[in-house]
Amino acid sequence: MSQPAPFVDALRATPLPASGIEWLDALRRENLDAFVAAGLPETRMEAWKYTALRALGQRRFVAGDAQAATHAVDSAIFALPGVDGPRLVFVNGVFRADLSALDTLPAGLTLQPLSQALRQDAEPLRFVLSRNEAEPGDAFVRLNAAFAADGVVLKLAAGAKPVAPVHLVFLGAPAEGELAWHLRNLVELGEGAELTLVEHHATSGEQQHLATVVNDIVLRDGAVLRQVVLQQAATGSSLVRRSKLQLGKQAQATAHVLELGGALARHDLRAELAGDGARFATRGVFMPRGRQHIDTQLAIRHRALNTASDSVWRGVADQRGRGVFRGAILVAPGADGGDASLSNKNLLLSPSAEIDTKPELEIHADEVKAAHGATVGQLDERALFYLRSRGIPLAEARALLTAAFCRAVLDDLPNAALREHLAALLAVELPA
Repeated sequence: MSQPAPFVDALRATPLPASGIEWLDALRRENLDAFVAAGLPETRMEAWKYTALRALGQRRFVAGDAQAATHAVDSAIFALPGVDGPRLVFVNGVFRADLSALDTLPAGLTLQPLSQALRQDAEPLRFVLSRNEAEPGDAFVRLNAAFAADGVVLKLAAGAKPVAPVHLVFLGAPAEGELAWHLRNLVELGEGAELTLVEHHATSGEQQHLATVVNDIVLRDGAVLRQVVLQQAATGSSLVRRSKLQLGKQAQATAHVLELGGALARHDLRAELAGDGARFATRGVFMPRGRQHIDTQLAIRHRALNTASDSVWRGVADQRGRGVFRGAILVAPGADGGDASLSNKNLLLSPSAEIDTKPELEIHADEVKAAHGATVGQLDERALFYLRSRGIPLAEARALLTAAFCRAVLDDLPNAALREHLAALLAVELPA
C-alpha cells in the first residue's frame, strides 16, 4: 500500500521516547512499526469514508517543544465557571506543574502525570498500556502508543465522591515549526465512586500542530461518571482522539461534548456496556465553519442484560465547513432487555456547507427497544416567519433558532454555572 512519504518519513526519523523500561520501549517500537507498515487510513475504509487525510499525509511534524515548560500562558484561557477542583495542565504535550492545581486532593483521589507514575512504579500500568485494541483504521491509536510519553493517571477509590470537578487541560501553544504531540490518559473509578470530569482542549495562540489523545476510562460496578468535553483547539491545528469507556454492573456515565475548534478534529467515542444494568448517555454538538472538518464517530456496544444508552447530537455547519457523524449501536447476543436511542439532527447555514451523517443499528438479542434517526436540513421557515412577524430582524431570528437548536444538548447538564457558560460560548460561536 503506497502512503504519503513526508508524514511517514518524518516519523521514521523521529526518535521514540526512551523510558528505560524494557517492555514499554519494546511496545513503542512495535506500535511505530505497525503504523508505518499500514500508513494513514484511506477513504475506502468505512470509518474514514468522509475524512480524507491526503493533506495531512504531505506534512512533516517535529516532536518535542523545548520551550513547552516555559511558554507564558494566561490561566484565564482555561478558566471555567463551576470548575474549581483539582487540575492538570499540559502545554504542547508537556506537564506544567505551575499551571496545575494538585496541592489538596480529596480523599480517595489519586491524580498525577503518566510520566511520574511510570517513574514511580510502571508495573501496575503494564496491562492497560500493553493492551492491543487497535482495529484497522486505528492508525492514530498506534501512533499515540508509540510516542505518548505523558498524560493523566486518575484513580478514584471505591465509594469516593469528590464534590468539585477534576479539570484536565490540554493546551496548544505557538512554537518553532509544526509540532506533533501525544497524550495517553488512564481513568479508573472504583465501585460506587462518583466523579465529574472536565476535559478541555484549548489554545493560547494560533498554530498548526498535530495532537493525538487516547483516553481509557473504566467504571467499576455502580460507579458514576459525569464528563464534559470542551474542544476549542486552534483553527489551524489537527486533533485526533480516541476515548473508550468500559462500564461495569449498574455503572452510569454521561458525556456532554462540544466540538468547536481545529482545522481537522476527529473523535472516536466508544462505550462498552459490559455489566448488567449499565447506562450511558451522550449529548453533543459540532459546529464546523470556514474550512473546518469535524468528524465524530460514536460506537456503543450493549453486551450485558438490561443496559441502556441515549444519545442526542446536533450539528451546525456554516460557510465551507464539513461535519461528519457516525453513530453505531450494537446489541450483542445475550444482551436482552437493552434500550438504545440515537438522534442526530443537523443544520446547514450555507449552500457550501456539508454534513454527512450515518446512524447504524445492529441487534442480536431479544426483547430490545431501539430507535435511531438522523436529519440534515435548514431552519424552519415557519418559525422564522413567526419571529419576523413579531418584529425580530431576520439575522437575529436565525441566531435565536440556531442557538435554541444547539442548547438542547446542555439542558440536563447539572452544573448550572458551567451549563450557562457553555451555552453562552455556543452563542458566540454561531454566525453573526
